[in-house]
This record gives sequence, C-alpha cells and structure tokens, in this order.
Amino acid sequence: MLGELTERDRAILALETLWPRHSGAKEEVIRAQLGMSAARYYQLLGRLIESEEALRYDPMLVGRLRRIRDARALQRSTRTPGFVG
Repeated sequence: MLGELTERDRAILALETLWPRHSGAKEEVIRAQLGMSAARYYQLLGRLIESEEALRYDPMLVGRLRRIRDARALQRSTRTPGFVG
C-alpha cells in the first residue's frame, strides 16, 4: 500500500478500535457500516496492518493486531498434525 490511507482504510481501523472482538454482531456492523462481507473486511484488515501507513496512523492498534496475528500463526504452526483436541 503506497501513500495515504483511504477513507475505507481509516473506517476499517476505526471499527476495529471500537469493536475489537469477532462476533456475529460485529459482522452485522461491518455489513451495515462498510457495505462488505466479514470475510472481505478481515482480508482487507490483514493487508492493512502490514502497511507502514496504517502503522503510522494508529501504532497501538496496528501493533496489537500484528501481535495477535503472529501469536495465532505460532499457535497454528505448533499444533500436532492429526491431533483433535
């Protein structure tokens, strides 16, 4: 992502700040306020938190989201294949 954040980018970050937990109600808000599916929202959010522009715009939020993403990736990578539990 080059340049400044778009209005949509800022709206995604604002929604994530106000509504940090994933839930059914959040998905309704995403659709109503941003006019997109939750899947698209999280796809865009994932790309957005990789950008330096987003990090400069809201370093606390982007840092927290990156830590959560990294912890989940580590957790997935350390699971035993075939283990159900």
